[in-house]
Amino acid sequence: MIDTTFLITSFVTLLVIIDPFGLTPMFVALTRGMSPRARRMIAFRACAVAAGLLTLFAGFGEALLGFIGISMAAFRVAGGALLFLTALDMLFERRSKRREDKVEEDMPDPSVFPLAIPLIAGPGSIASIILLSGQQSGGEGLALVVGVMIAVMVVVLAMFLLSGMLERLLGKTGIEVVTRLLGMLLAALAVQFILEGLREFGFAS
Repeated sequence: MIDTTFLITSFVTLLVIIDPFGLTPMFVALTRGMSPRARRMIAFRACAVAAGLLTLFAGFGEALLGFIGISMAAFRVAGGALLFLTALDMLFERRSKRREDKVEEDMPDPSVFPLAIPLIAGPGSIASIILLSGQQSGGEGLALVVGVMIAVMVVVLAMFLLSGMLERLLGKTGIEVVTRLLGMLLAALAVQFILEGLREFGFAS
């Protein structure tokens, strides 16, 4: 039986940490002056590369942690702390500033870097996909996490393809409001990850 609560939590976690609304202005800036066809190709390539990388970490991330002697409980606490710092960046606009600094560099094809890595598949999303896959064992659990990740990638792709229209519709203020709301959600999810890790260590009931 499919765990609906897990699916919703996973989707919200990845959606918030990848932050399609926050990425949209970056995509517009990185593809400024390009033809609609070129922008579509960059959008599809960036999402495909990011999805492939996140799938690898979903499948082998926990095994890699075990190989270097890191328990999932420790990784949950560390990952939760990392996500909480990301949430603070979103709430206080520091994340957008760092992304804008990357955009300022002249890159003829930004699909792999910096779009796919590290803007979409960055440390936060990699940590999230490993944490989520660690909560569901077996092939079915992996399929659920990868399926949710692909659904989020579809949202990212849709935002990229509609970036010009969405930017005009929401405006700078609208995007800032959405980013702050997502930051608050991410902070709560990060605390939940930390509590789960501490519970495995016996520090929380």
